[in-house]
Amino acid sequence: MNLVQLTSSTFFGGPERQILGLAAALPDSVRTTVVSFAEGGRCGAFLAEAEGRGVDAVALRNDFPRVAAAVAELAGVLRERGADVLLCHGYKANVLGRVAARRVGIPAVAVSRGWTAEDRKVRAYEWLDRRHLPLMDHVVCVSDGQAQKVRRWCRVPEARLTVIRNAARFADRTPDRDGLAKFFPCPVLNFVVAAGRLSPEKGFDVLIDAAAEVLQAEPTTGFVLFGEGTMRPDLERRVAAFGLTGRFVLPGFRADLDRLLPGAGVVCLPSFTEGLPNVALEASAAGVPVVATAVGGTPEVVADGETGLLVPPGDPAALAEMLLTLLRDPALRSRMGAAGRRRMRERFTFEAQAKAYLDLFARVCSSPASAAA
Repeated sequence: MNLVQLTSSTFFGGPERQILGLAAALPDSVRTTVVSFAEGGRCGAFLAEAEGRGVDAVALRNDFPRVAAAVAELAGVLRERGADVLLCHGYKANVLGRVAARRVGIPAVAVSRGWTAEDRKVRAYEWLDRRHLPLMDHVVCVSDGQAQKVRRWCRVPEARLTVIRNAARFADRTPDRDGLAKFFPCPVLNFVVAAGRLSPEKGFDVLIDAAAEVLQAEPTTGFVLFGEGTMRPDLERRVAAFGLTGRFVLPGFRADLDRLLPGAGVVCLPSFTEGLPNVALEASAAGVPVVATAVGGTPEVVADGETGLLVPPGDPAALAEMLLTLLRDPALRSRMGAAGRRRMRERFTFEAQAKAYLDLFARVCSSPASAAA
């Protein structure tokens, strides 16, 4: 089988790690090609990482608004690679990929990770994505929570909807506390780590409010927020306003997050919405307990009271209380971290994900609707 995965990558982040994780876990009988729209050249980081891992990678020259040219170029890649199925990640891949796949006569499968409503432009794109999902040959949702939204908002027929969860890689790493300590100008005994796009739906302003309470009670704690985004100036101002400079740091985006996470005492996700959060998966795979908001697919990853603690979104007092519970109890952190790692091995491996995708590809490639397309 020849599988083509299509995306529009602007950096090597969570969805990109999922794409390459699946490619590595599929059997040798499946040849994977990853294709990205150019995004002004920003796709280079992802495609270079793919090539470094031995995965065939293609950067499309054409992009919006040259829709006809982009579809024609993509159809050419699909023919050249002898693609049997196109796996689409994101609204642009869904819209243009479906048309190109129809032109070549292969099924197009969409992966629905969630919607952020980050700003007016993104809301418009996400509106387009929701209207378009029912036209795909099949839709994969990364969590039961996301599947509920797709059923409710997109009216995708149940026969064309499958839940295949995100996965995490496992690596036995020595906790790199020194790697986290270098971000702080003064000694830190415990690290709280958060990571993600610095945008409103991630709730990092709530985390700063909670950090102010935590640091009053446990002043030797350090908060590290990895990521970039439009909210960086607002978050930096909020950190300064609370007097947290030097205790709450924003080092920017890091491609080596898997190396740094094991050094954390707690990983925190204060989001208002999630599909199935990669950071929670990676934290649990690293044996680190998670404090997170009970939104979207997060409760499917974080077992409340077993692998971490869940709180309502937008509640800094509850977030601070749960962070302090774990920061003050090393035995509880160790117990929850070990339970999280076991849970990842049981439910969220790339091997299990690859098997689920293989079963799905066999179905969509043999279905009458696919043959008609």
